[in-house]
Amino acid sequence: MAMPEHIQSVKTLPRTAESSQKLILVTLAVCAVLFFILDIMLGSVEIPFDEVLKIIFQRKSENTAWLFIIEKIRIPKAVTAVLAGCGLSVSGLQMQTLFRNPLAGPSELGITAGAGLGVAAVMLAGGSSAGIYAISQLGISGSWLIITMASLGSALVLFLILVIAGKIRDNVILLIVGVMIGTITLSVISIWQYFSQPEQLQEYIMWTFGSLGGVTQYHLYALSGVVSFGLLLAFISSKALNAMLLGENYARSMGLSIGRTRLIIMAGTSLLTGSITAFCGPIGFVGIAIPHIARALLGTSNHRILIPGTCLAGTVMMLFCDIIAQLPGTQTVIPINVVTSLFGAPVVIWIIISRNNLRSSFS
Repeated sequence: MAMPEHIQSVKTLPRTAESSQKLILVTLAVCAVLFFILDIMLGSVEIPFDEVLKIIFQRKSENTAWLFIIEKIRIPKAVTAVLAGCGLSVSGLQMQTLFRNPLAGPSELGITAGAGLGVAAVMLAGGSSAGIYAISQLGISGSWLIITMASLGSALVLFLILVIAGKIRDNVILLIVGVMIGTITLSVISIWQYFSQPEQLQEYIMWTFGSLGGVTQYHLYALSGVVSFGLLLAFISSKALNAMLLGENYARSMGLSIGRTRLIIMAGTSLLTGSITAFCGPIGFVGIAIPHIARALLGTSNHRILIPGTCLAGTVMMLFCDIIAQLPGTQTVIPINVVTSLFGAPVVIWIIISRNNLRSSFS
């Protein structure tokens, strides 16, 4: 069976292309480190570069206020940005490959709405505002409760999508169905909001704005563990994802178990999207924009290269957006969801216009 030309890059690449890809990956890694340091330096209180490095590597400073700000606030926020950028980007990449659709993503297919449904079940349907306050103070137990509910909500929506995907072969129709399922999920959340107490409603609305600053050092262990496991599943599935680009029939002829592959991708995407959405709130456009940026930069369909490239590109974008969101030198903090959409949408439009054959990477 002949292999499509656009997939041949999965198997072999000229040495010049490999060198170019390595250079791009190194450049993205350097940019990620630079933006990580800038994200820690900049904010309502500007901290000198040498003091930032001293606190990061030596964990000491003559200014105790700077030490507290960096260790307790800015480093956890920057690490959260890295985790969110990696997790959401890889989730979008997996969804686009699984459905072979450039418009697929955790938000577009209702997975983020499903995670929101799980969180709403805790915040809005879990009892009085006192009960919600108690949950928020449970530390790691509360974190795992929200992660579990958010992951179950996203897994439920994705499972429905996969069931429908087995009966519908047209990706456009499948995408429309996914949007409708997301709409139904949001309608259920709206009903809960309508009958909720003002205190509960305010808590949930603040969560929907999206924020990277709500993850404390203590909660960061739970988030990083779940995201790391989800990324590990994605790396393990890289060979299977390459085969899925060739179509299910071709993948079966190569001995790939389609059902098992879908299950692994579903589990990984649910964990990544559910945990990040639970802690940071809905963060739009990263899942759909970054995979396209990574493909445009690296010029390959090989997921062994795309996954690390997508992680690095997602990290750079989230750190950059976080710097913009906190408006260095002021006390104003813009919701991260607004910033990612504001910068992500024009980038995707530019890529679509400049690459007329965008869909060829999925067909």
